[in-house]
Amino acid sequence: MIPVTRPFFPPIEEYNRYLDRIWSSAQLTNMGPLSRELEEKLKEYLNVDYLLFVSNGTIALQMAIKALELQGEIITTPFSFVATSSTIVWEGCMPVFVDIDPETLNIDPSKIEDAITPNTQAIMATHVYGNPCDIAAMDVIAKKHNLKVIYDAAHAFGVEVAGTSVFNFGDISTLSLHATKLFHTGEGGLVVTRDPGYFERLKYIRNFGFQGQDSFAYLGINGKNSELHAAMGLANLKYIDRILQKRQALTCRYDENLKKHLNLRRPLWHKDSKNNGAYYPVLFESEEKLLNCRKRLSDNGIGTRRYFYPSLASALPYLEPKAMPVTDDLAKRVLCLPLYFDLEVKEVDWICNMISES
Repeated sequence: MIPVTRPFFPPIEEYNRYLDRIWSSAQLTNMGPLSRELEEKLKEYLNVDYLLFVSNGTIALQMAIKALELQGEIITTPFSFVATSSTIVWEGCMPVFVDIDPETLNIDPSKIEDAITPNTQAIMATHVYGNPCDIAAMDVIAKKHNLKVIYDAAHAFGVEVAGTSVFNFGDISTLSLHATKLFHTGEGGLVVTRDPGYFERLKYIRNFGFQGQDSFAYLGINGKNSELHAAMGLANLKYIDRILQKRQALTCRYDENLKKHLNLRRPLWHKDSKNNGAYYPVLFESEEKLLNCRKRLSDNGIGTRRYFYPSLASALPYLEPKAMPVTDDLAKRVLCLPLYFDLEVKEVDWICNMISES
């Protein structure tokens, strides 16, 4: 069986050395020494100013909304993981969906201004598959209408735009460090900002709003992560360059094998950015062809996922359904193929042969 993804595991003896440190410190949570070390190393690796290690990517989004004190409408994409929309609702705001660009599959900036109302307070855009949004256009719109910008960068670890970390755009960016991600801590997330004021507020939010032991500065939640998860992150971080190189090489192998397959196309990647190999999505001519190919792959023990199907604008029972013509069409036709560190080149070749014969 070839799964659609598989977590990277560092050598167990290296992870165990971090466990020895946990046993020595006798601290399992509350931002212990390993969690603080991971934050510092990630700040350096990602070249960002302010970063918090949190319990997961969903909490990271909730914290971002709370830190920006958003209360009205938030413009967002219908083509993303459900957490992008559900966190908006969870925090008492209203998601306003804007259709996606048919080439990049990211939110379409040209359609955002038509969705802005007096109640609009922010844009929450996803760098889908790690592919950066049109951040230049988003910045112009946000400044023109005095809107905050949150980037759901769950897939974008290690991505840069014109040599600058993608996390250095917008007001706050969030990441997922879930086991399915190319860099993971088992469970976990990051919140990144350039603004020291937001950073101070986010620190309070992560720890119940505590200011010292006996007073409170802000409304907070428990967004902290554990030393056990930090240990996994520290062990994995030693291999991140190798992980990125391998996934990018596999992506190139897929591209080479499938470039003559006229029934498939790939999302258009940002011209000033390099694909980090987080996912390998392909678009079929029709949903029927996708389903036929997916069945053939499944029958041969090859896992796939329909990221992201169906459109969030029509799938969520707690929101009124809304037609999104481009998303409704593309979501039916996009399929993510297996991509992970341990995947072998010969397995990629086999998968591509299965697709060509379907």
